[in-house]
Amino acid sequence: MSSIERQASEPLPNATTVAVSKQSAPSPAGPGAARAPEPTVTDPALVKRAVKAAALGNAMEWFDFGVYSYIAVTLGKVFFPSGNPTAQLLSTFGAFAAAFLIRPLGGMVFGPLGDRVGRQKVLALTMIMMAAGTFAIGLIPSYATIGVWAPVLLLLARLVQGFSTGGEYAGASTFIAEYAPDKRRGFLGSWLEFGTLAGYIGGAGLVTLMTALLSTDDLLSWGWRIPFLIAGPMGLIGLYLRMRLEETPAFAAQLERAHADERTRGKVGLREMVTGQWRTLLLCVGLVLVFNVTDYMLLSYMPTYLTSELKYDETHGLLVVLAVMALMMCAQPFVGALTDRVGRRPVIAAGCAGFFVLSVPALLLIRDGSLWAIGLGMAALGLLLVCFTASMPSALPALFPTKVRYGSLSIGFNISVSVFGGTTPLVVTALIGATGDVMMPAYYMMAAAVVGGFAVWRMTESAGRPLPGSPPAIEPGA
Repeated sequence: MSSIERQASEPLPNATTVAVSKQSAPSPAGPGAARAPEPTVTDPALVKRAVKAAALGNAMEWFDFGVYSYIAVTLGKVFFPSGNPTAQLLSTFGAFAAAFLIRPLGGMVFGPLGDRVGRQKVLALTMIMMAAGTFAIGLIPSYATIGVWAPVLLLLARLVQGFSTGGEYAGASTFIAEYAPDKRRGFLGSWLEFGTLAGYIGGAGLVTLMTALLSTDDLLSWGWRIPFLIAGPMGLIGLYLRMRLEETPAFAAQLERAHADERTRGKVGLREMVTGQWRTLLLCVGLVLVFNVTDYMLLSYMPTYLTSELKYDETHGLLVVLAVMALMMCAQPFVGALTDRVGRRPVIAAGCAGFFVLSVPALLLIRDGSLWAIGLGMAALGLLLVCFTASMPSALPALFPTKVRYGSLSIGFNISVSVFGGTTPLVVTALIGATGDVMMPAYYMMAAAVVGGFAVWRMTESAGRPLPGSPPAIEPGA
């Protein structure tokens, strides 16, 4: 996080709280005129801690998803014995998708709870559940040991993970957005997806190392458990960091207003979060659709596509994807900072246009089979994906007002991820099996780009502006 430290190093004299208020100048129109909201002066040290804690939680979530995706073929043999490799793969991805189907339920529980009791408390709870679900997978006996109970227990553990992650991304992005100064929200928010990529690289790198060092028998008997068991200590570290955080200034101010007004206390519920925000929710679903379909296509499905459809060497395929993710990590903070200068809408629109135009050429390069062609095609898709990963953590929380931000974003985000994002590997595998057309991944990304393009056309620019329902947030000395 050295970039954060360099860009947020100006000290705040005698800062001991989350933020302090700067008195606004008297209204020139006289005492009876409406006054502008007093800006919140952010504490750089607390902002950095908030970003680190949120990013680590996201890294842990995607460490698990990266491991699950990259070791899918092995898990299919352990939990779903069958003479048909395609049936094994579909069963494994079916369990993968099941966790996403329960995510909206988790969002409907944790989101409103986060708007009622606070972001920090809910994020600590989701961290505990996420770590427990991942750790439990590493303890499940194989199908050969306990029969049908093995896939049943795997499914239950995945459901616990899915339920907890229903409150994770929306809460983490809200947490960073509400801490960040308005003019640097894009840069700081981009570190959330930096954590995602770090988690993926950690999970995929560990699977690649095990694949290279362990025999097939060792990998099937005990090696596959190692990545899941690592989640235990990772979860404890993340929990410690999140428990040390204070509540965001925006939520604290909202809570004060609610306590001051008896009519609003405890009145916000699911109805207001959904029916009161339905237009914005549809916009959120469209933005998350293009973000997650392309994300899961590249980071979760492509390793399996290279192995199962192109018969590419498994280890080399994983190394190519790891290199692409490392490239994305390098670009992530720079593109995040770019969104603060030119806006979120132009960057997201560029990503949509790029996926629509380049998905087919990129997949044709990947299908060429040579290392340079695969690397070039994957790198093109990865850099286009950065347009979304660097901008969405700051763009999505800005869609909703403070009093319903966590809840409405959780609902919209998780519905879209469940229906479109998490099912991407399963749907594309099934489409290829039904049609025999190996270009289906490209067509699927193009369709998602059309939906995303319409959504970005309808969204309002939020770069450099206060979050809805919150006062301006500025850096010390501004």
